[in-house]
Amino acid sequence: MKFDDIKKLHQKKYRAEFGRFLVEGEHLVLELQKAALLNPLLQRSELYVTNAYEQWQSPFKTHLISDRQMAQIADTKTPQGIVALVPMPDAPVAAPVAGERAIYLHEIQDPGNLGTILRTLAWFGNFRCLLSPGSVDPYNPKVVRSSMGAIFHAPMELDVALDSLRTRFARIACLDMQGEPVQSTAFTTFECYLFGNEARGVPRDQLNALGARPFTIPGCGAIESLNLAATVNMCAYELSR
Repeated sequence: MKFDDIKKLHQKKYRAEFGRFLVEGEHLVLELQKAALLNPLLQRSELYVTNAYEQWQSPFKTHLISDRQMAQIADTKTPQGIVALVPMPDAPVAAPVAGERAIYLHEIQDPGNLGTILRTLAWFGNFRCLLSPGSVDPYNPKVVRSSMGAIFHAPMELDVALDSLRTRFARIACLDMQGEPVQSTAFTTFECYLFGNEARGVPRDQLNALGARPFTIPGCGAIESLNLAATVNMCAYELSR
């Protein structure tokens, strides 16, 4: 890619056009290199480094650039001096496996929430993240950073229509203020777990059409609701213990 095109990758429309996204910083590049050992697509990544990282050991084609150029492609205010150009997958990271559970996120908007959720799913393993149309772009730099490299390890599917769940999964659970406690044995028996938008949730009529069974995380009720990422994290723990 031309350097001027790389600078455009902070915008979603250009990530979609060029099929590439950026990964910045030592930790994320190390996670990328680890994931590339098993993923031929990621092996086509390229590395852009300043003099500070000229001796960095990498399997990727590496380009030495100036500090000024690094500042143009980095998303952080004080770049470390190492950025990877990574191809975006055309399909899910991996095919579904037996026993894998799906976490469906309906129109999630906060990049920090999505990054944290991906990190949790990658930590526990055996989860797949399904994103609805209208959700935040998972290749947004803020999502990538907050995922701490989990974006390379948690299988994702994008633009999964809500009504498609009905034909894909026999049993769907959802999180609701009113429902059975997630500590119940029944909570572990579903194939897909549905979580709504941070502010609006999921329309009630659509939940009813899906036949989604409601569950709740019991609390003292002093505040109105839990943060979305915290909710998914607690549910993933319950399903994994």
